[in-house]
Amino acid sequence: MQRENFNDLQAFIVVAREGSFTRAAAQLGVSQSALSHAIRGLETRLDIRLLTRTTRSVSPTEAGQRLLDTIGPRFEEIEAELAILSELKDKAVGNIRITTAEHAANYVLWPKLEKFLPLYPDIKVEINIDYGMTNIVAQRYDAGVRLGDQIEKDMIAVRLSPDMPIAVVASPAYFKKNPKPQTPHDLQEHNCINLRLPTYGSMLVWEFEKAGEKLHVRVEGQVIFNSTSPRLRSVLAGIGLTYLPLDMVEQHVAEGRLVQVLQDWCPVFPGYHLYYPSRRHSSSAFKLLVEALRHR
Repeated sequence: MQRENFNDLQAFIVVAREGSFTRAAAQLGVSQSALSHAIRGLETRLDIRLLTRTTRSVSPTEAGQRLLDTIGPRFEEIEAELAILSELKDKAVGNIRITTAEHAANYVLWPKLEKFLPLYPDIKVEINIDYGMTNIVAQRYDAGVRLGDQIEKDMIAVRLSPDMPIAVVASPAYFKKNPKPQTPHDLQEHNCINLRLPTYGSMLVWEFEKAGEKLHVRVEGQVIFNSTSPRLRSVLAGIGLTYLPLDMVEQHVAEGRLVQVLQDWCPVFPGYHLYYPSRRHSSSAFKLLVEALRHR
């Protein structure tokens, strides 16, 4: 049976149950002649008579009754499920999967999610921490969160945060034993705490800019992590210098636990954006979440 013939099967079910082409045509919103043509086409393809027609009534043949008993309940299940989906579209219900980096999860998503989630107890949000450039379509994510300059042009992007300043920091104890770097090149003489990027299989390159001059510095050090929080713990412990978003370290700097260096060289990256495919049919739950996360 070809997929395009499902309409003929539905037409047969309605005619058989109504016992009338007139009532069935009115229910389906088609003409009686179109309905009769559809039934004849179905009988021709199956090479068997499904309905017995008289001047006063229509009733299924033995084969027709067997077909009705077999497929009728399945069509009812399909119609019921479609009705449920239609209702869900207008309700704040559903599961939403988002892939993002650890910093964005902790400093951008969570402060807004902790206010949003209690308001919508039927919305479930799954956050997956991943530093790779995940294909959200292939991996069946509803959305991703990345810096603005990392998002493909065919995606819808919604800004979640202001632009992101970077800071290079170390502890006062570290600088008692080591001179402060005066230029990014000096970092190559320091013990630097770095981040391994899974997508490229290499270390994070520390980017700097001053007066139009851009520098990409590859640093070395005793310890490498593949997430952000351990780098912060290590720099607080006096292991070395590291390169982190300013909002992660500014309170530690203000309270004297860390010292910021190379301020005039540190760049500002585009803020975080939520992105998702332009062809996505958004549920009410997804739309509510997007509005809750949107930067204002």
